[in-house]
Amino acid sequence: MGNIKTHKDLKVYQLSFEAGMLIFNVTKSFPKEERYSLTDQIRRSSRSVSGNLAEAWRKRRYKKAFIAKLSDVEGEAAETQVWLDYAQACGYLTKETHTELFKTYNHILGMVVNMIINPEKWTL
Repeated sequence: MGNIKTHKDLKVYQLSFEAGMLIFNVTKSFPKEERYSLTDQIRRSSRSVSGNLAEAWRKRRYKKAFIAKLSDVEGEAAETQVWLDYAQACGYLTKETHTELFKTYNHILGMVVNMIINPEKWTL
């Protein structure tokens, strides 16, 4: 674990926070009629990735709780990918932005799955 003192030191947290902020910024241009549907959904799920990572980090004293929280992270990241697909299909995201964000969430998913498979590297 090295120099990791808080959840903010985790690369996966940093990546998820940056991706969540990018989603926030790109969704500013979504149509007003999407405000209470797609815009809210994708913002909520993307923010939930980093929020649940912070929770998982605080629960690392208990292996099962840590893994359960990371499973929530995995679900929220996958959900965000679905909303990205909808946003592109509706014409709200360029193919380039969709591809970049989708790849970022694939990377986040890979990191989280690795943490789930090897919890002893992270738990106390």
